[in-house]
Amino acid sequence: MTDTMIADTVDLAETMLDMGRRARAASRKLGQMTPADRTRGLQAVAAAIRASASKVLAANAQDMDAAEAKGLDAAMLDRLALDAARLEGIASSVEAVAGLPDPIGKELARWERPNGLDIVRIAVPLGVIGIIYESRPNVTADAGALCLRSGNAAILRCGSESTHSSRAIIDAMRGALKAEGLPEDAVQLVMTTDRAAVGHMLAGLEGNVDVIVPRGGRSLVERVQKDARVPVIGHLEGLCHVIVDKAADPEKAVSIVVNAKMRRTGICGSAETLLVDAAVADDVLPKIAAGLLEAGCELRGDDRARAIVPKMIEATEADWSTEYLAPILAVAVVDDLSAALAHIGSWSSGHTECIITEDSDAADRFFATVDSAILLHNASTQFADGGEFGMGAEIGIATGRIHARGPVGAEQLTTYKYIVRGTGQVRP
Repeated sequence: MTDTMIADTVDLAETMLDMGRRARAASRKLGQMTPADRTRGLQAVAAAIRASASKVLAANAQDMDAAEAKGLDAAMLDRLALDAARLEGIASSVEAVAGLPDPIGKELARWERPNGLDIVRIAVPLGVIGIIYESRPNVTADAGALCLRSGNAAILRCGSESTHSSRAIIDAMRGALKAEGLPEDAVQLVMTTDRAAVGHMLAGLEGNVDVIVPRGGRSLVERVQKDARVPVIGHLEGLCHVIVDKAADPEKAVSIVVNAKMRRTGICGSAETLLVDAAVADDVLPKIAAGLLEAGCELRGDDRARAIVPKMIEATEADWSTEYLAPILAVAVVDDLSAALAHIGSWSSGHTECIITEDSDAADRFFATVDSAILLHNASTQFADGGEFGMGAEIGIATGRIHARGPVGAEQLTTYKYIVRGTGQVRP
């Protein structure tokens, strides 16, 4: 049992409240430390994760055995699984976060009033961030690292599927922080699978939680958004669309669509719907379909798409609103760009969309019309990732419109305050 394990005999409400109080104290200490201190701590965390590789992988094997026994689907198993390469990727992500510019104290704006007041807006930590997520053990390290970089404390609540993996990772992180003289309570993991713990977090732990970040399926996010008494940075599912415009380069179209769907089907940036302009569908769609079918993708098409590629299964209305997270792609042939944009407007979750075209005017119209967090031109939707954006890692892709949107990295985990300097001014 680790020092953060919750014993069954301990009252859960009091235990959760104690976690909140310790997180608040840790956030104050962490926010007052220097950027070099936080960098040193993050570098130590990365080294500790590498040093704990055998323990983490053994713990993950326990989680995988239990998940397979439960009959979890392939997408969930893929999200849960760790191997040496993925664990190295986790450690490397922490190192990348350590190498980011420290956002705390950054001057965001400055101006002088006619009366001589000098006003500065500077970035400060949010405080204590509660993060509720499902099967991905890498979120434990990514979220903890981003909170450390931005001077925040994190209270992490993983899904029951990744309990052993997340505990092993958090033990390594806390040990590294303690050894480096940083507050180990800056990263805490809720060590119970009791769902009541989530309710305590959503209630704010008597003011000790400033923001909640849910990362998981629609049911989790909707519950958090419905029940939370503190602000929520929401991450809904990725109903990602790819438009093949009439001015698309056929070779680019095949390459991008296959990658957008099949590189990793279990991530939120995986494409779920393909929209092909009727003007080029007879020529381009068979080539794209061949690449997808060869890669093992099931295609579900509307009547026009199936007339061109008969191997497709008939699509139903549910296919336009389903995040498969699996090798399944819904396909529609549309009259023109206007029809494609209308389809996205009706079905998008506001996550990520792509247009493939050599027509810059079409791309500009797509950018101006579609209101999703991430828009791409001639690039795979699988780039919808904080690491690929140069953020080192991400807590999630925010699909809302308040505070943060798109990849949530260290800078997005800050707020600001105003510093006003005067020379004796009084207000008339």
